[in-house]
Amino acid sequence: MARTANKAKEEIELPAIDEQGINDAMNTMTTIQSEYNEERDLVNQLLGQAQMADAFGKFSQTVWASKLNFVKENKLYRNLSGKKTPNGLELKGTWEEFCSLLGVSDEKANQDIANLKSFGEEALESMSRMGIGYRELRQYRKLPEDQKTALIEVAKAGDKEALVELAEEFIAKNAKEKEVLQKENEELKKEYKALDAVNATNKNSIDDLKLKLSKYDLKIIPIEEQIKDLGLVVDLNENINKPITRALNELDAVINHLHQLELNAMENDPDFQPGDLLILPDIMLKELIKYDGFIVLLLEHVKRIHRDFCNKFDANIEEYRSRMDEAKYDNLSDNN
Repeated sequence: MARTANKAKEEIELPAIDEQGINDAMNTMTTIQSEYNEERDLVNQLLGQAQMADAFGKFSQTVWASKLNFVKENKLYRNLSGKKTPNGLELKGTWEEFCSLLGVSDEKANQDIANLKSFGEEALESMSRMGIGYRELRQYRKLPEDQKTALIEVAKAGDKEALVELAEEFIAKNAKEKEVLQKENEELKKEYKALDAVNATNKNSIDDLKLKLSKYDLKIIPIEEQIKDLGLVVDLNENINKPITRALNELDAVINHLHQLELNAMENDPDFQPGDLLILPDIMLKELIKYDGFIVLLLEHVKRIHRDFCNKFDANIEEYRSRMDEAKYDNLSDNN
């Protein structure tokens, strides 16, 4: 039987290739690689030139500061991590190490960058040509922004005499204003201390006045209201009588118990005769002396309180009792 021919397979339709996108991606990768190489080359260039005795003479201050600023802002010094110095020391990739390899301190490098950021390339280059040193630049950086802007414009004009004169004027003006502010601050401190002393005196005066007013109130407020407001009306039975009665009952119980011990001792002593004095043990005698002293002291307190109470209110109490008795007598007469 003859074989039948296979049908031709249908062609598969592939998506269109984005050639432009691929080209763009390739260009981006090339640019990134190029920038990386340029950054690495900049670090190597600076390090290589720093090895020459006249390396820094080849750069103007502005160009030098600009290169340092670029390295620091982009942290390119980290590319040195893992590399070794000629003496075999492995680098960690820090800014301080990078500056040290350039032969400058990180403090000086930071000052150069600060000057660039404060004054800009054009003004810094002009001041560098004028011979303006680090000390002056440090002073200029501390000026207020409006004064600093004025200095930058004069520096761009290239007039050193005008620049120095204007800077000295600004510095002297600021120093004078600072001195005035310091004096004002000292005066304010003195005023504050004086006011604090016055406030303390016023507080004492106010406290004294409050005390006097409270005493005055006690004189003008009716006595009935004062007794209620001050909580002088108490339940004698709950607050005083019950606790005192309970304490006295406990004391009485102790005394009775001690007496019972004495009676038991008399009964158990075959030689004891009625009318004889039973010699009690010292430990019991010490307890009896202690309770005797306590009872005497308690009695003295009660007598003193009662005496003081009578001296203050005895006449009033007697007058009140007399009126109460008269009222009872009147009521009895009316009922009869």
